[in-house]
Amino acid sequence: MAVRGNVLDIKSLGGSNKNGGGSLTPSVLMICIVAASAGLIFGYDIGISGGVITMEPFLKKFFPSVLLKMHDARQNQYCIFDSQILTAFTSSLYITGLVSSLVAGRVTTATGRKGILIIGGAVFLLGTVLNAVAMDVKMLIFGRLLLGVGIGFTNQAAPIYLSEMAPPKWRGTLNTAFQLFIGAGVILAASINLMAAHVGDIGWRVSLGCAAIPAAIMTVGAMFIPDTPSSLIQRGRVQEARKSLNQVRGVDSDTEAELNEMISHNEAAKADNRQPYKVIFERRHRPQLVLAAAIPSFQQFTGINVVAFYGPVMFRSIGISSDGALIAAIILNVVNATSTLVSTFAVDRFGRRLLFFEAGVQMIACEVALASILASELGTAGTATFSQGASITVLVLMCGLSAAFGWSWGPLTWLVPGEILPMEIRPAGQGIGIACNFLFTFILAQVFATILCHMKYGVFLFYAAWVFIMTVFVALFVPETKGISLESMDTIWQDHWFWNRYVDVEKKYTIPDEELSYLAHQRISLES
Repeated sequence: MAVRGNVLDIKSLGGSNKNGGGSLTPSVLMICIVAASAGLIFGYDIGISGGVITMEPFLKKFFPSVLLKMHDARQNQYCIFDSQILTAFTSSLYITGLVSSLVAGRVTTATGRKGILIIGGAVFLLGTVLNAVAMDVKMLIFGRLLLGVGIGFTNQAAPIYLSEMAPPKWRGTLNTAFQLFIGAGVILAASINLMAAHVGDIGWRVSLGCAAIPAAIMTVGAMFIPDTPSSLIQRGRVQEARKSLNQVRGVDSDTEAELNEMISHNEAAKADNRQPYKVIFERRHRPQLVLAAAIPSFQQFTGINVVAFYGPVMFRSIGISSDGALIAAIILNVVNATSTLVSTFAVDRFGRRLLFFEAGVQMIACEVALASILASELGTAGTATFSQGASITVLVLMCGLSAAFGWSWGPLTWLVPGEILPMEIRPAGQGIGIACNFLFTFILAQVFATILCHMKYGVFLFYAAWVFIMTVFVALFVPETKGISLESMDTIWQDHWFWNRYVDVEKKYTIPDEELSYLAHQRISLES
């Protein structure tokens, strides 16, 4: 242990593990699959909303004015679903999701990552019941608000859980499982929507009620997985942390060095003795704060969640039948989920930045092409008939957009912030990131129908411009994190052309004298 005065060198205390290692054991694979299944409930909700709001019995009961516009042959196709009350049904979830994701950062300190997953799943189940039996708009939206609390908790905890449990060289692969489950949830929702559309007046209740299926799978599964070693160490449960680490790394692995490094970082953070939400705003954490907020925010400006929410709505708007719109949505979501498998294969082989760059080019091309086709087919009046060939072309281009998102901004939005945040601010940083994501999801989901009505085909040029800005941002400010252990992630800032001005090159922590003897004693105890 290197000590200069009252400055403790964390790397010498915990051991260096820059490149990381660890094998992919069956235990860690199963545990991470269970945790990643939290993405099911998020994906199911994304997929179910857009389909339900195209069902005539649902619109007749809650939003009759929208149904009247659908039956008006003279109605501008861009403006059929321009209803603030209708979009409030979709977007209201993200208000409570925003608040609960910030609260989750504090709650996880007491309950751990596992506890947050269980709490979030239980609240989501309660919201599902209210939605399925809703009798009026108020009850419907209140149920959505509860769903938001559940998703806010689980979206905050699951990516951190995966990053902390996965071996460094497999972290990217295992973390993309969260996005893969989001895609699976969307496909499940779209398939149920297609079947429920033929059930009759209660079809929408079936669609909303079936959200209990993924919620139950995730909640029950979370009860049988261990908490992360980092979370257990933060709560002073070192022996349980050792057991958890041995479980995911394998009994034959030498886990003591990794455990020691976690303990070292935790003790340094405890010696600082300040709230994570205060620490994260310090200058030395400026790179992590900016990227943890920017990357999840930018994800919404790809336009993909709007396509996911309103995919069936858009297909109806260009003249495709109700069943055809739902089938097209299923195709779109299968492409998205399949493309996530590309990321699973490529992210730890080629790195994060390459996937961002390729996807940026592909998404811009698809969105510019979509704007061109809508302009030529519908113009600005939006009353022309959309040809069958053009409809198929729109679907193909949307699949191209969805595929690019599926291997880039989809999984990497959850992976990169969880990687770059040090232990002492990880829950706070992830909470801020999810809150930013939900804030912009709410805003864009609430105003998209209005933007489509006023900007018409130009809405895709709007998103293409944002994707260009995002890609330039990644090129300038997002360093590569492939293969670097979480405890050694500070090295990426020291070598970065811009962020190096915010970090101490030697990465030392100032610790009071009385803490040094305690840390030295901890070190001796671990080595004996």
